[in-house]
Amino acid sequence: MTIFTVGIIGAGTMGNGIAQACAVSGINVVMVDISDAAVQKGIATVAGSLDRLIKKEKISEADKAAALARIKGSTNYDDLKATQIVIEAATENFDLKVKILKQVDALLAPEVLLASNTSSISITKLAAVTSRADRFIGMHFFNPVPMMALVEIIRGLQTSDDTHAAVKTLSERLGKSPITVKNAPGFVVNRILVPMINEAFFVLAEGSATAEDIDAGMKLGCNQPIGPLALADMIGLDVCLAVMDVYLDEFGDSKYRPCPLLKEMVAAGRLGRKTGQGVYKY
Repeated sequence: MTIFTVGIIGAGTMGNGIAQACAVSGINVVMVDISDAAVQKGIATVAGSLDRLIKKEKISEADKAAALARIKGSTNYDDLKATQIVIEAATENFDLKVKILKQVDALLAPEVLLASNTSSISITKLAAVTSRADRFIGMHFFNPVPMMALVEIIRGLQTSDDTHAAVKTLSERLGKSPITVKNAPGFVVNRILVPMINEAFFVLAEGSATAEDIDAGMKLGCNQPIGPLALADMIGLDVCLAVMDVYLDEFGDSKYRPCPLLKEMVAAGRLGRKTGQGVYKY
C-alpha cells in the first residue's frame, strides 16, 4: 500500500507533532479534533514549530508554506475517508480510545489502516474492538515528534505482515528510525523508562538527595540528556502515574507500585510543565 494522505485524530501535542512530521515529508494530512478551536490551536502550534526551524535555517519560508498547505484541519470524521491510514492520538484512556476507534472504523473503507499512538494500552485489545484487526497496529511516536527519531511499531496478535510493512515504510518516509515490538504493557521504551522515573521519586521521597542532585547524577553518571525528574515534569506526572497503574494492573507485580509521592503530587495538581509546577517550578 502507498500512503498519500494520513488521518490524525487529535490535534494536541502528539497529534500536531505527527501532522508536522508528515507534512514536512510531503505527505498530506487530515487532522481532526472535537472543536475548531482545538484544530486551529494545533495548526498554530505547527506553524510556530516551523518558524523555529526557519530561524535555525533548517527550512525555508517556502517549505513552511508548503507544509502548512498539506494539513487540512477538520471537526468532521467524514473527512478521514480520503486517507489510507488513520492514526488515533487521543488522550491515554482506554474507554475514550475504544469510542473513537469504533466510530472511525465504521466510516473507513475496509482497506484503510488504523493505528494508535498509545504509549501503554494493549494494541491487541484495541484491535479487537474494530472490524479490521489485521489492519490495526501501534505507532508510538515520542515527544517532541518532529525532533525524536524513534517510532515504536507495535504488532498486536492479529496484525498482518502487510500492515506492518506499510507502517514501517511510512515511518521511514517520515525520517524516523522504527523499531518493531511485540504487544506487551509499556512496549519497550516506556517499560524501562517510566519505572526508572518512578524509582527516582522513591529516592526523592526518602530524602537520599535533592531533585537537582538526582537529575545531575543521572545526567553526568549515565550520560542522559535530561534527568528523570525533569523528564517526568515534561511528560506530565499524571501520565507517568497512569502508565505505572497500567503496569501494576497488567503485570500484578509490586515492583510497578507507583511511588506515594508521585500520587500525592498528582492529587495536588502539580503535574509538571503544563501546570507550571511539578517537581520543579516553571
